[in-house]
Amino acid sequence: MASEVNDLIEDFVATGGNPNHWRPSYNIRPTEQVPVVIESEKTGTLERRLELARWSLVPGWSKELKSKFPTFNARFEDVATKASYKASVVSKRALIPATGYFEWKTVDGTKTPYFIRSTSLIAFAGLYSWWRNPALADDDPDRWVLSTTILTMPSVPSLADIHDRNPVPLPRDFWDEWLSPGIDGDQHLVDAAVALAVPVASSLSFHEVAPLKNDLNDASLIAPLE
Repeated sequence: MASEVNDLIEDFVATGGNPNHWRPSYNIRPTEQVPVVIESEKTGTLERRLELARWSLVPGWSKELKSKFPTFNARFEDVATKASYKASVVSKRALIPATGYFEWKTVDGTKTPYFIRSTSLIAFAGLYSWWRNPALADDDPDRWVLSTTILTMPSVPSLADIHDRNPVPLPRDFWDEWLSPGIDGDQHLVDAAVALAVPVASSLSFHEVAPLKNDLNDASLIAPLE
């Protein structure tokens, strides 16, 4: 996610929320902080906010922050019935902005990284949750953890040669409906989002990149392989 805070706020017509510690990043890993756009009544009025969230959803009922299974992605097919996600589907849906994403093509055990992108900002369909840390006092500012996950779908034909699934990128004219906590979400809403995501995903372009290096976090990571 290469955008600055102010650019993201303008793109999503959101208020500031609490994203002040965000800096553009070219290699966001699961459990790290990622910008999310959510809508909720934080001060008594409905507000669209840009926040920072832990990329790996922690359901509110969880007794600990870490999960025994990965929760940074959620398969759309049964997300409305999965214990970890079903409460979020109802009223805690998010948009996760991205400049693009990495995917690895595996052939005979060899993994080749690709960068998949659009000509404009991508907004992935996501879910969010607030988790209360029972080990911290009520007046501790860190007692509440915001976390998120990105929905995935079977890959569109143009991306299927790289991987069998891709994230769900939403068209701009569906953002309001997806974010609205006044719309009770269910599997039908999720299915509608995926159907609208197909042409968006089909329009994404991609190129091979060099293997990612943990000591680098700049635009060189998304540069086409020469």
